[in-house]
Amino acid sequence: MSPNDDEEREQAQPLLLIVEDDEAFARTLARSFERRGYRVLQAASLPEVETLLAHHTPGFAVVDLKLKGEASGLACVQKLHAASEDMLIVVLTGFASIATAVEAVKLGACHYLAKPSNTDDIEAAFGLKAGNTEVELTNRSSSIKTLEWERINEVLAETGFNLSEAARRLGMHRRTLTRKLEKKQVR
Repeated sequence: MSPNDDEEREQAQPLLLIVEDDEAFARTLARSFERRGYRVLQAASLPEVETLLAHHTPGFAVVDLKLKGEASGLACVQKLHAASEDMLIVVLTGFASIATAVEAVKLGACHYLAKPSNTDDIEAAFGLKAGNTEVELTNRSSSIKTLEWERINEVLAETGFNLSEAARRLGMHRRTLTRKLEKKQVR
């Protein structure tokens, strides 16, 4: 087997970028995708994504919505989509909301999944680039708590997940906002 054969085999494997600041979860996800035949790159921040994009063009990306230090995965989605409009990007979040899902899709994500999501869920989401008209519609109206949660997430997305600024815009104390977020977090 020549070095060219190794290069050709490597080029035939789909390239996936995982943007996740939880090292253990990123490592587990990477191993799972590698077992499925993907070549995997990992980044934990926007600057790391930018560095990787200078040398690689992944066909697939999995991006955590909320990165350390109040950083937003939405900026990563925007940067990835700008690098390649054909890249299939799935956003994962423990803070699921309609507002952030809409923003993620507007910025170039093909799908948005609430954590916990596994490799099967993510790989299936890559295949769902086109919308599904068969999704069941509900006649139930939103509760006040749901509306409040949606508004909080909308403001968080507008402020780039800056908790202090979001709390100011919502007219509440930062600690109150933090408690609400901790209480509602999807695990």
